[in-house]
Amino acid sequence: MNSLFASTARGLEELLKSELEALGAQECRVVQGGVHFDGDDRLLYQSLMWSRLASRILLPLGECGVWSDLDLYLGAQAIDWTAMFDSDKTFAVHFSGTSEVIRNSQFGALKVKDAIVDSFTRKNLPRPNVDRELPDIRVNVWLNNDNASIALDLSGEGLHLRGYRQQAGQAPLKENLAAAIVQRSGWQPGTPLLDPMCGSGTLLIEAAMIATDRAPGLHRTHWGFTGWNQHNDTLWREVKSEAQLRARRGLQETTSRFYGYDNDSRVLERARANARRAGLEQLMTFTAQDVVKLTNPLPEGPAGTVISNPPYGERLESEPALIALHSQLGRIMKQQFGGWNLSLFSASPELLSCLQLRADRQFKAKNGPLDCVQKNYQLAANPSGGAVAQIAEDYANRLRKNLKKLEKWAKQSGIDCYRIYDADLPEYNVAVDRYADWVVVQEYAPPKTVDPNKARQRLFDVIAATLSVLELPANRLVLKTREKQKGKNQYQKLGEKGDFFQVREFDAQLWVNLTDYLDTGLFLDHRIARKMLGQMSQGKDFLNLFAYTGSASVHAGLGGARSTTTVDMSRTYLEWAERNLRLNGLTGRQHRLMQADCLSWMRDSDEQFDLIFIDPPTFSNSKRMEDSFDVQRDHLSLMRDLKRLLRRGGTIMFSNNKRGFKMDHDGLATLGLAAQEITAKTQSQDFARNRHIHNCWLITHAGKE
Repeated sequence: MNSLFASTARGLEELLKSELEALGAQECRVVQGGVHFDGDDRLLYQSLMWSRLASRILLPLGECGVWSDLDLYLGAQAIDWTAMFDSDKTFAVHFSGTSEVIRNSQFGALKVKDAIVDSFTRKNLPRPNVDRELPDIRVNVWLNNDNASIALDLSGEGLHLRGYRQQAGQAPLKENLAAAIVQRSGWQPGTPLLDPMCGSGTLLIEAAMIATDRAPGLHRTHWGFTGWNQHNDTLWREVKSEAQLRARRGLQETTSRFYGYDNDSRVLERARANARRAGLEQLMTFTAQDVVKLTNPLPEGPAGTVISNPPYGERLESEPALIALHSQLGRIMKQQFGGWNLSLFSASPELLSCLQLRADRQFKAKNGPLDCVQKNYQLAANPSGGAVAQIAEDYANRLRKNLKKLEKWAKQSGIDCYRIYDADLPEYNVAVDRYADWVVVQEYAPPKTVDPNKARQRLFDVIAATLSVLELPANRLVLKTREKQKGKNQYQKLGEKGDFFQVREFDAQLWVNLTDYLDTGLFLDHRIARKMLGQMSQGKDFLNLFAYTGSASVHAGLGGARSTTTVDMSRTYLEWAERNLRLNGLTGRQHRLMQADCLSWMRDSDEQFDLIFIDPPTFSNSKRMEDSFDVQRDHLSLMRDLKRLLRRGGTIMFSNNKRGFKMDHDGLATLGLAAQEITAKTQSQDFARNRHIHNCWLITHAGKE
């Protein structure tokens, strides 16, 4: 009787235990990451040939305490390696784990390798060679705290390497995990199985191997036991012959059929090649098709199972498309696959919730480092034809209502960019802005009192509903998270896509970029203020401070300004402003761009202007500015400097975004200035719900007629 250990992915231990017991294993004991079991030599070979779930089958050789590197060496040397294999066989040591004394796995492997080699040389036997790529003997050492477990790896390469897959798709599942997903899916051999995003076909091929009673080890050409001195080749040949016979019989008798779809025809070619190498090509139908166009290939029955490992993203920017994908998949399942079962394996439970389906069962498992969940659903047979419940119905209705009102207004006004939703409903705390054929959903950071999972789910619902209501392709929706910005974070660069496109704002054409920065290059709430500046600019010298991307300078230039001066501290935004000016034919020396700290520039400049627009930050402590700035505290100091730059009869348009800002009229009077609030005149229809988004003032020399 042999004492053996089968390793597996975490979460599959109990499933592996049941599989080994079905093969005849005795004394099975589950531990984290595998199962200890006993079996005779036949069971040893059968577990290697037939286990669909094990990663490796190990023969434990001994354990030792490790309090120094010498302890590890002596513990390994205590094993009679000359009885395990001969000198003409190559070997390799796979070492995992570290401790206070063995701080490097390569060092640990080296000590064990030395002990093995010395076991031969001490008996005056030739020294065996090391082959790290494809050794005859693979020694596995696991160091846990101060204890090392040493075992002979009878598998050689991992058992998930069945031999049929040479290339996989972008995010392949290991074959033993795929087999576990199939076994947990509820699918029954003899019934159809369909994968709408099959990639290289691993789930379908593993299922077909089960349906045809094909041993997972049948196509492997290299094993870790062939160089083992106790290998019984006659018994192994019997086990292999039996597996070949069962595979031939199973292929003839199976009634199962398998359907795979993917939108990448190159990946499907790999799937066909994999199925061919597995000897299962005749059972497979692979079709190049996007999942959103999926229909039931067996509308008249029989019912089967849909199984898949749909894509999931770790970056926020990929989520809109994934949310749309899962939402559409849920609708397709309800409409096309009534009476079928559905089983999905994913690292994102939140995305699975976009299906709008209730799971009957769920299982947890690890896919490499990722925590994953598999959810099984029973799809109602013969749906009554009633309307499918809409995602985030209240939000969708409000968005539809706003759109109906604003779309016509925006077209008549000659603007491509406007807000269509601004946290109208407290539970859907987002802003939705349209930029021509694109939409930006900006999530306001939820309070700490709100459950993060609930907030995230609502965001997913918002995205799915927005795509549905606006009939928008998923790749035209951009997701951003907005929260109070500190310092330079306001201008934080998010990416390097460089996806600029033109939009219209009244008579101006402007460049926007929705993906690379926190903001888009155009503050929509200042739209009317920019239009007013254009109307006030005829024949005047115009100064734009804290100019951002220079859109106000564009309107002033188009309004007939004699000159425009655009000042900002950011080179990136000044280059953007230059592109905006050039786009509108505003070039030449009369249109200046200056990179400078605006506060310092105002103090040092001796120029004068007829019209000045200043929209400073509410607060800034940027390292590139000489001093910190607070618009409430420092606005009189700002006006003192601006007065010196303002010609007699000139006007300052002063805007800021500080809620509750109070203009110091007495202080202004002392400076010889007067202020008129025009906030209401600068607010447009799409910001009607948010009257505090900015405040705006016209400031002139006192006594101006």
